[in-house]
Amino acid sequence: MKRLVIKVGSAVLREDNLLAVQRLNNLVDLIAKLKQEKNLEVILVSSGAVAAGNTKLDLDKKEILNRQALAAIGQPLLMKHYKKRFNEYGITCAQILLVEEDFDSRRRSENAKSVMEILLKNGVVPILNENDVLANDELLFGDNDQLAAHAAHFFNAEMLAILSDVDGLYDSNPHENADAKMRNIVDFIDESELTMKYNPNSEFATGGIVTKLKAANFLIKRNRKMYLSSGFDLTNAYDFLLEENHNSGTLFIPKNK
Repeated sequence: MKRLVIKVGSAVLREDNLLAVQRLNNLVDLIAKLKQEKNLEVILVSSGAVAAGNTKLDLDKKEILNRQALAAIGQPLLMKHYKKRFNEYGITCAQILLVEEDFDSRRRSENAKSVMEILLKNGVVPILNENDVLANDELLFGDNDQLAAHAAHFFNAEMLAILSDVDGLYDSNPHENADAKMRNIVDFIDESELTMKYNPNSEFATGGIVTKLKAANFLIKRNRKMYLSSGFDLTNAYDFLLEENHNSGTLFIPKNK
């Protein structure tokens, strides 16, 4: 594997309405090791701008305009933390804000690819997020799982690794069923799984398992892989991404792989 996209969710980077700086630092440590020990090109898709903005301004996050305002405040703060931590490894990072149209327009997508190649060729870690400060709903993916899946495909990564509050795909809801078993390898996602409805009060539903399945389905159909594991404890991510030991987490893989 030469090129990897890592996506970290807002649930991982948020702690009591504050930015979870230690988890962010742990993530950077992992990326630095992947670059230095495995010689991987790593693209990071990072949520967390709203949480970072909330450390400076307390607004009702249920209102979309308030969320956009917090994202405007939080995005540079988020990048400040990433820049400081990556600098400790002598790694330069860059910010790229995208919307869905950037992948639909041939001219814009080709331009994004060209810029990405320059950054990766020079050892830079591009940090992607949705440009949701001013864009309307029609221009947005709506969640960074879809952005990350598109980035993995269009920027030609072999794999997307999603580090989340969901540590894998289970055969039933682990919050409701103590006997739920993790599905370690998945090579087919049924259409019914992509349209599942969860109780909106369920913590499992807010983890966004359906959006992750949609991201995995998008990549499987394009002959690419996806790995889903915990972003709170990176032990399994280290084992799989660095040591190539699949001890836990779910690997989504095309049948011909």
